[in-house]
Amino acid sequence: MSTSQENPFKSKPGFKRILKAGQYSLQGIQAALKYEAAFRQELLLCIVLVPLAFILGETGFERLFLLSTLFLVLIVELINSAIEALADRITNDFDEYIGRAKDMASAAIFFCLTLVTITWVYFVIKRFFM
Repeated sequence: MSTSQENPFKSKPGFKRILKAGQYSLQGIQAALKYEAAFRQELLLCIVLVPLAFILGETGFERLFLLSTLFLVLIVELINSAIEALADRITNDFDEYIGRAKDMASAAIFFCLTLVTITWVYFVIKRFFM
């Protein structure tokens, strides 16, 4: 189905699109920092742990793995926050499906934080006690 009018919100190809995407990404990070306490807490955790990744990891792969777990938490927290923002925009009343979506997004964060804990405890034990 083709129309003669072009959608002004449709992505344009080329370098300008990449710049706009970067701008939108920065706006998303700024919004998360401003409105999401959990994101700020997890970012602080990352700031503390990133230097430790270079101490605990003995190889480039180990360092990359440790850092990847931290970035995964931030990525999933941003998705969780986006789901919550959309859900709250749709309705503030209880809705079973919205509640389920928010709970599942929260569970995804729980699993990410569990992965960080298991991974980092393993590397601490490996580095200092083995």
